[in-house]
Amino acid sequence: MPDLALPAEGGCRCGRVRLRISARPLLTMACHCTGCQSMSSSAYSLSAAIPSEGFEITRGEAVIGGLHGASRHYFCGNCMTWMFTRPEGLDWFVNLRPTMLDDHAWFTPFIETWTAEKLPWAATGAVHGYAALPSFEDYELLVAEYASAQA
Repeated sequence: MPDLALPAEGGCRCGRVRLRISARPLLTMACHCTGCQSMSSSAYSLSAAIPSEGFEITRGEAVIGGLHGASRHYFCGNCMTWMFTRPEGLDWFVNLRPTMLDDHAWFTPFIETWTAEKLPWAATGAVHGYAALPSFEDYELLVAEYASAQA
């Protein structure tokens, strides 16, 4: 599997919104919840938790779509590509849809969440799986394990 080369650039399907990451993911994930199934029009959504200081929009402007509450889902206003999420109360990272990056061959989900709602045939190859979400305490351990596995 190729390594993530930084900085990495990417954008939405139509190219009107472009972004850059300059920090390695803290964790990579696949979410099987029915909300992500609906928003992604797929069996699950993929995420890479990028430290906020390592994420920037370089062209265009993303608009809020999907959920309009405390957790904010950002889309391209033209092609409506779901690009990233800023989770409620966790402004220190951005959940980037890794397929927004021009080169995303490096991506593999390390954890999968909401497996209680997953489609029976859906498989991700993730190292860890959770029926819902990991406990807050588990995230610290998962981030450390993911960093060690990437070293």
